[in-house]
Amino acid sequence: IKTFTLKETPHHVVETAVKAARCIGDGLYGVDLKETKDGVFVIEVNDNPNLDHGWEDSGEKDEVWVRLTQWFLDRLELGN
Repeated sequence: IKTFTLKETPHHVVETAVKAARCIGDGLYGVDLKETKDGVFVIEVNDNPNLDHGWEDSGEKDEVWVRLTQWFLDRLELGN
């Protein structure tokens, strides 16, 4: 298992995760992926994602939490 910063993550991996999450809705989802020589595969989409301090934020530290907080604030302002 390897954690990447968003900037380090290949575009095709992000695109796959976003497509999978959008199939479920427009909320906050965790998408588990596996990349092999045959491509990127969705393992599962989690509607209650686990965010572990020191793991998901290992590359960007506070940036993960700032962006996540902003996402919630934006949704509150939109009334969602």
